[in-house]
Amino acid sequence: MKKVLLLLANGVEPLEMAAFTDVFGWASILGAETVDLVDVGLRPEIKTTFGLQLKPRHLLEEVELESFDALAIPGGFEPSGFYEEALSEPFLEVIRHFSRAQKPIASVCVSSISLGVAGVLEGKEATTYHQVGGKRKQQLEQTGALFVDRPLVIDGHCITSTGPGTALEVAFELLRMLTSQSNAEELRQKMRMPEPSAQWYQTAQVVSEERRVEHNRERV
Repeated sequence: MKKVLLLLANGVEPLEMAAFTDVFGWASILGAETVDLVDVGLRPEIKTTFGLQLKPRHLLEEVELESFDALAIPGGFEPSGFYEEALSEPFLEVIRHFSRAQKPIASVCVSSISLGVAGVLEGKEATTYHQVGGKRKQQLEQTGALFVDRPLVIDGHCITSTGPGTALEVAFELLRMLTSQSNAEELRQKMRMPEPSAQWYQTAQVVSEERRVEHNRERV
């Protein structure tokens, strides 16, 4: 049985967390191989981005990192205090531990900033939530990461993505890494989750000026 550590910071976004709990929950019941997703926090009670209260199954100091096969990190919002824990040294050291072991690390949205600050994305392709002139892209690049404006970016053992709408694909990709392609595909069918088109995987968050002009011409 494989084990995944779901690392939760205060201010986490519920939808990004739920993608992992649902995909791996279904995998444990109907998949070809059982995967135990263990939610872990730095505090006994977590207030999510939109006010939902959570009680993690374990506190960080209660678990042995060596017993896990992968790490999953949902993102969150700054006004909800997400970065206070997501950029704290205990949080970052968990990321470094999994990176040193070359175990899969799956991040959603701005949690890739945590990977960058932890020092595990230097020289690697990665992405994050990005708007025109957005500071998150700049933050990511300042850590040495090579920003790529695509919904999902995989470089080595690290998965990064651009927002809550990508969370399910991150979870399915992590499931594929831990089990098999066929298991992930069969589970997707059982969950009635359509697979994105090839074009989706190439779609940028911020349309370049050249593409914007081309798009406007197409509309005329």
